[in-house]
Amino acid sequence: MSGIDAPAHVGVLGGGRMGAGIAHAFLLAGSRVSVVERDSASADAAAERVHDSIRRSVDRDPLLDGSALRARLDCGTEIAEFSACALVVEAVPEDRALKEEALSRAEGAMHDGAILASNTSSISIDDLATNRARPETFLGLHFFNPVPASALVEIVRGSATRSDVVETARTWVQTLGKSPIVVRDSPGFASSRLGVMLGLEAIRMLEEGVASAADIDAAMTLGYRHPTGPLRTTDIVGLDVRLGIAEELAATLGPRFEPPALLRAMVADGKLGRKSGEGFYRWNEETR
Repeated sequence: MSGIDAPAHVGVLGGGRMGAGIAHAFLLAGSRVSVVERDSASADAAAERVHDSIRRSVDRDPLLDGSALRARLDCGTEIAEFSACALVVEAVPEDRALKEEALSRAEGAMHDGAILASNTSSISIDDLATNRARPETFLGLHFFNPVPASALVEIVRGSATRSDVVETARTWVQTLGKSPIVVRDSPGFASSRLGVMLGLEAIRMLEEGVASAADIDAAMTLGYRHPTGPLRTTDIVGLDVRLGIAEELAATLGPRFEPPALLRAMVADGKLGRKSGEGFYRWNEETR
């Protein structure tokens, strides 16, 4: 958007698939990005993920300067990198204890005026805000997987989040070329609550032998014009991620979100979807 700039310096805590995607989005918008991981090996892996995304972006748009993008990226283990950031996004796995620890570490390194965001897809922002020193500058920024292809970012406003912080976040999302929606903190927010419900029912249908995975997905892509069916979407998101969200929603919203036995069994067997090579579909190296 004309006249609107991305934050000059963005921190991302966690350089997995989601964290790398978030870093890539802000690099394309012109930000300097510092990704912080738990150890050097993880930091190197995060850098490679972002570099892969940069290479794909340059392949699509040769006018992009890949060297300039890489020069604005730093991947390491020093949380002190966040001291100069206007925005820090926590992007660790969807586990409450992990997120609490990560948010505390990030906040301790940030300056008072910076905005701290969690990329949680289901955990209450108000719950996570309870232990924050500055809950008024804390909110949810729920990016979607895969980040480069997704047009949506869900901004989750906690009870203590200041209005100007929400508006700043909305503006920054727009600089990424994505569309923000603002939702009040509630279990599953808007997107996870609806998306997980559809996904869980699709898994139950497969478990009951109603139809094949491909035919269940076709019912939604061809019949309702969804871009991707619920089972393929679950593969892309990760079956373990879907299971964690379902368990969180079942605990807060009741048994209608209880994970099907098939989902639990597949996660226990390591069939996590695209990232493991097998879920409801088989994925080869080219499609992972």
